[in-house]
Amino acid sequence: KKKTIKVVAAIIRKDSSVFATQRGYGDYKDWWEFPGGKLEEGESAEEALTREIREELRAEISIGRLFDTVEYDYPEFHLVMYCFLCGLASDGVELVEHEAACWLGKKDIMAVRWLPSDIEVVEKLVAEAGILAD
Repeated sequence: KKKTIKVVAAIIRKDSSVFATQRGYGDYKDWWEFPGGKLEEGESAEEALTREIREELRAEISIGRLFDTVEYDYPEFHLVMYCFLCGLASDGVELVEHEAACWLGKKDIMAVRWLPSDIEVVEKLVAEAGILAD
């Protein structure tokens, strides 16, 4: 049986765009994802997300509602990903782990190569009215 990994992801919104980050390492180097990371033992999803965004982006976020929970089977493990709608509470971000980042609106969100587990979140964002501007 595959091990299950639980992660949290921040869908950071600004002016009807969302923040996407490009992985700088690992099997999926150069693929795009929502920033976040693993839930540690005893942490709430919100605590994990706050910590991960501080570590990865040197930024503070305001966490809104749970937007989606994704279950995805990678070859090596089963992923459970809790995706929260967030706002940026600090002025800027600093890329600590990622090689690139950008703000994507509805017209260009599908132009990058999203991780397999993140694609359904992207499709749901596009489908839900009022989140992304054209």
